[in-house]
Amino acid sequence: MKKNKGFTLLELLVVIVILSLLAALLVPKLTGRVDEAKIDTTKIQLKEIKRALEMYKVDNGTYPTTEQGLKALVKKPDTPPEPKKWRQYLEKVPKDGWGNEFIYVYPAENHPFELKSTGPDGELGTEDDISVWDEQ
Repeated sequence: MKKNKGFTLLELLVVIVILSLLAALLVPKLTGRVDEAKIDTTKIQLKEIKRALEMYKVDNGTYPTTEQGLKALVKKPDTPPEPKKWRQYLEKVPKDGWGNEFIYVYPAENHPFELKSTGPDGELGTEDDISVWDEQ
């Protein structure tokens, strides 16, 4: 007599429960790493934009105005003060790790300019904001 080889419903349910428990343990750990990676990516982007802004100032004698914004690093501004030695400083203006626009203000109070991300919550002025001047 031949025996049917295969899995019983009970065995399949046990495997599904074990996989669900593993997923419940691993997903939060992976999620934490994703958030860390987004923060690190945002900090790197801030540094690159800062370098581009500094090159813009060297070439043109001033930083782009708040009105001209970070777009001035990609396309020559046509609002005053128009840069005299403009060149393209970035391929495109990046977004932060959460897909939000960076905040740029010139002139700023405590630094030559303000450049920051609104952070994970996407709200300006909260404690998770990430400034280019942090860790300086």
